[in-house]
Amino acid sequence: MADLWPNYDNLWRSTLHWQPSPHQEAAFGQLYQALLVANQQVNLTRLTTPDDFWEKHLWDSLQGVAPWLVTAADEVGPLKVIDIGTGGGFPGLPLALVFPHWRVTLIDATRKKIAAIDAMVQSLGIANVGLLADRAEHLGHQLSHREAYDLAVIRAVGGVNTCAEYALPLLKRGGQAILYRGQWTPDDEASLTAILPRLGGKLSTVRAMTTPLSGGVRHNVDILKVEPTPESYPRLPGMPAKLPLA
Repeated sequence: MADLWPNYDNLWRSTLHWQPSPHQEAAFGQLYQALLVANQQVNLTRLTTPDDFWEKHLWDSLQGVAPWLVTAADEVGPLKVIDIGTGGGFPGLPLALVFPHWRVTLIDATRKKIAAIDAMVQSLGIANVGLLADRAEHLGHQLSHREAYDLAVIRAVGGVNTCAEYALPLLKRGGQAILYRGQWTPDDEASLTAILPRLGGKLSTVRAMTTPLSGGVRHNVDILKVEPTPESYPRLPGMPAKLPLA
């Protein structure tokens, strides 16, 4: 990895109080190369420089789960995780590489993207990843997925209320959703807080981070699943995005 981009150990430590092992560093480098290859066939990302990949994909994926990075693996346990609208495989693939005891399912409605990610997963030999070309609105009503996950992560997919409707039906009671956001306003928080009880959720925390290279602002919105989600949610495909809960 050192021959691909500078050493970021100091930035990992100063921002997340963690740094990858040599094995993880090597895996990140392999992931970068695999993404470049896949991106020639399918448009997975426009962020392909080493710095952009590190900050916008690797660092951003892992900063969302920063509390788990500094917790011993035997204290966390083997979580069942779903990455909703994974796009180019983020944040799901970095999570799978760093937490090999987690089972990470990546879903995206675009079949070509899932096929490209599958090729990446196979080339890297990542054993703890599952892939589905489907929509969250469908999975949320399937017995094998509804209220089946400990953790849901969702990044760059849609409005915050839409993301909550995608994620909460998939979570077990006691599970957690992390919504990766850029800016976050009091209006965003008020709107989300108003609709969460209808989905069985409760706002836990909003964690602000500053991106280490570009100085941008990121927010992680942590939602707890406190009650079962009514069977009427998620609504029909397209409805959560077209008519967000209000």
